[in-house]
Amino acid sequence: MPPPKPCPAVNDLAFALDFLRQLHANNSKPWMDAHRADYHRARGAFAGLVTQLLKRAQAFEPDLAPLSPAETMYRINKNDRFQQSDEPYKRHMAAGFKRGGRQSPWAGYFVALEPGGETYVGAGRWQPEPAQLARIRQEIHYSADAFHAMRQNAELLRHFPAGLDQSNALKTAPKGYDRDDPDIEWLRLKSFFVWRSIPDADVLRPDFADRVVAAWQAAQPLVHFLNHAVEGE
Repeated sequence: MPPPKPCPAVNDLAFALDFLRQLHANNSKPWMDAHRADYHRARGAFAGLVTQLLKRAQAFEPDLAPLSPAETMYRINKNDRFQQSDEPYKRHMAAGFKRGGRQSPWAGYFVALEPGGETYVGAGRWQPEPAQLARIRQEIHYSADAFHAMRQNAELLRHFPAGLDQSNALKTAPKGYDRDDPDIEWLRLKSFFVWRSIPDADVLRPDFADRVVAAWQAAQPLVHFLNHAVEGE
């Protein structure tokens, strides 16, 4: 077996982690302006990782074929509805690999670089819009056996031991479903996402990209299930 293809230079990712660590402690526009060159160097290191991951993901996921690395990378500025603090910058660098690019409404694959063991790899759909959410719930209701086989797949759970994230759910049954439905635990979900955090030391391993891609491949049936559910929109 050939040795793993190394990630962009480990030293570059180490620099990116260190930059993000400093940003966490100095999250302000004046500090960022004074360290703009370091930001671009860190961003370049992350872009190198994203470029490698995208090329490898395109080999098993045809929906990603048209994408460029720039179309997958999120801005570091906080400018979306999920950001809660007053800090102007995110504490991580992230990318979303999905049909149509990072901001598209499709399920896909994700990676985020953040120091302190907060780097994560994930896949699925986080907080879909109401119409999509309704279609996903309908697909679970109509195709329960396929859904449970997919979420309990041994390879998926090997890479994402916690399985589907259940932290984002309704407290009661969604409209149109009985609270005694045998699948109510899953129909209550507002997101359909798997993820796991990665220690800094593992980010700096030469096989980091291999591990990310292997996790995405294990989650591909989940991504396809979700996208099939909303395909008619």
